[in-house]
Amino acid sequence: MKKVITLLGTLAVVLAMAACGSEPADKDNADSNGGFTTASEGKLIMATNAAFPPYEYIEGGNVAGIDAEIAAAIADKLGLELQIDDMEFDSITGAIANGKADMGLAGMTVTPDRQEEVNFTVSYATGVQVIIVAEDSAITSVDDLFAEGASHVIGVQRNTTGDLYTTDDIEKKGLGTIDRYSKGADAVQALKTGKVDCVVIDNEPAKAFVQEVEGLKILETEYITEDYAIAMSKSNAELYEAVNSTLQELINDGTVKRIIDKYITAD
Repeated sequence: MKKVITLLGTLAVVLAMAACGSEPADKDNADSNGGFTTASEGKLIMATNAAFPPYEYIEGGNVAGIDAEIAAAIADKLGLELQIDDMEFDSITGAIANGKADMGLAGMTVTPDRQEEVNFTVSYATGVQVIIVAEDSAITSVDDLFAEGASHVIGVQRNTTGDLYTTDDIEKKGLGTIDRYSKGADAVQALKTGKVDCVVIDNEPAKAFVQEVEGLKILETEYITEDYAIAMSKSNAELYEAVNSTLQELINDGTVKRIIDKYITAD
């Protein structure tokens, strides 16, 4: 009888040890964060392309701007440390899908192609795609880009909505050629040097670029209006719900509006 009891006791210890060894590596991370996990314990990793002022840009060696402040407010409410990883714009959704980043904030518009890779939160801002031209340009309105026989060279930042829209609306219809650049500033420089006829980009960075580069202007007619949202992984529903609900709270209590108003004024 003693041998049976001893064997049973030993088996219990072995099973308990096996159960402990089978716990997922990120269980402590999940427990401490209210049930969700993040790419790095205790941190919320934001992927961005810090060349899109005033949404994200480099200031004093750090990423600053609207998206950075909104992400910081979300991280604070979730009790996490915000880490911002600056990368090429077209690498953001891949970093999220591969689990290297928790979310992407980069003035990112919801599109069907992106929805195949990532989920999107509620929208937190509205963007307007505009057209930058030289002050003496023959292009005077968006209609000139779609006119019969049009054959303009249009500069865009690669994989942005400016790229996606002009590719479908203009290049695929034989109305022009799209030159793609890794940064919006490079596209603007190409315009300045006469390599492209215009640049299609978001209104806010457009205003900053025109202010910095002489001889350029923004056309009064808009190309398109779009909504910005946070991109997140399809495979982490708990974190998505936590971030999405927190973002909605920050919208409801006026925090998001105060952040945007700090960078974008009525004029």
